[in-house]
Amino acid sequence: MHSSRGPRADPALIVVGGAMAVFVVVALVWWLSDTPLGVDSAVYRAGGFAVVHGESLYSPLRALPEWAPELPFTYPPFAALLFTSLTALPAQLSWGLLALAAAPSLYVALRPFAQRAHLPLLLLGAFALQPVWQTVGLGQVNLVLMAAVVADMVLLRDSRYRGIVIGLVAAVKLIPLIFLVHLLVVRRTADAVRGLAAFLCATTFAMVVLPADSARYWTSAIFNDHFAEMKGWVGNQSWQGFVARTVPEGRTATVVIVAFGALCAAAAMWLVHRLHREGDDRAALLVTAGCSLLLSPISWTHHWVWVVPALGLLVARGGHRTALVVAVLFTGWTVAVVPNGGGAERDWNGVEAVIGNAYLIAALVAGLVLLFKCITTYTAWRRKRSQLLGNAEEKILDVGSQ
Repeated sequence: MHSSRGPRADPALIVVGGAMAVFVVVALVWWLSDTPLGVDSAVYRAGGFAVVHGESLYSPLRALPEWAPELPFTYPPFAALLFTSLTALPAQLSWGLLALAAAPSLYVALRPFAQRAHLPLLLLGAFALQPVWQTVGLGQVNLVLMAAVVADMVLLRDSRYRGIVIGLVAAVKLIPLIFLVHLLVVRRTADAVRGLAAFLCATTFAMVVLPADSARYWTSAIFNDHFAEMKGWVGNQSWQGFVARTVPEGRTATVVIVAFGALCAAAAMWLVHRLHREGDDRAALLVTAGCSLLLSPISWTHHWVWVVPALGLLVARGGHRTALVVAVLFTGWTVAVVPNGGGAERDWNGVEAVIGNAYLIAALVAGLVLLFKCITTYTAWRRKRSQLLGNAEEKILDVGSQ
């Protein structure tokens, strides 16, 4: 007897659809009530307007809504060309367009790292994490960029076009360039070359269309002086942010930043190489993502969206308690409870320093645990290999002596 029931709907896709419906309603209500919504998406939209009207992209943006702070456009010119699509909508609906992509992006980024049975709960829980809800609230592109990287690195692994998506998103925001290095480390050289070619093509196209803005970006705006002044704020969870909060400015701070950067990059590349050799490409990808967050001069709390696939992988491997602790850590309370702003971070006591640098510390601890595990495995493999070679040499000598 055949069942009359049709195919069951995927609970994870129901969560995705539900989240998208909520964001549509929020965008419409906020638009109709003329309520401020989406600070960063408003900046993206204003950058698109600057392109459309032939205004300077890296000067004060004239198309910002009255309620938005006077933030500068800090992305490469190619990103501004893409953001011209937002100019057809009011600011709140521009936010809604980016918010609509949040849940599908989470699904794409999480699916390769998590077991299917865990996906619905993980997707729901992700919206309680500060990097996610802050990305959605600000109208940021972090989730879209992460999903694009995961799609290229994992889902398109057997495609002839792999690497291209990473190059394109790197032309939108430079940090994903580190994943081209990742491709080289895991010996996907052709993919890295395609990615670099895509990045150069997109950047060159922007130079042709926006020559003055491109010249200004690559000579001065890239250094991001506006946010450099806020480097020591608790919201910046990069290594440079940590140094700015704890070490006086000058040569010592520079040495600490450079030395850590070199050590972190070397350790990350070795880890990626070993994890790839062991067939653990998912953990290797997370190592590179963590390295990018640590080494970037600015890693705002909403940049830490890579915690979502990391939690998916932890749960998939049975680390439920650890995943719960990490999830609670990334809900945003650590940033809220410590004194911050106006240089208050420099006066933290020991407990406040640990709490205020929690995201950074969590990444460092995870990296050290992985490093210890890989070193132990590698050492055991070398010891076993030496024993096998020694036994083989003894057998050869025995045969030769007979």
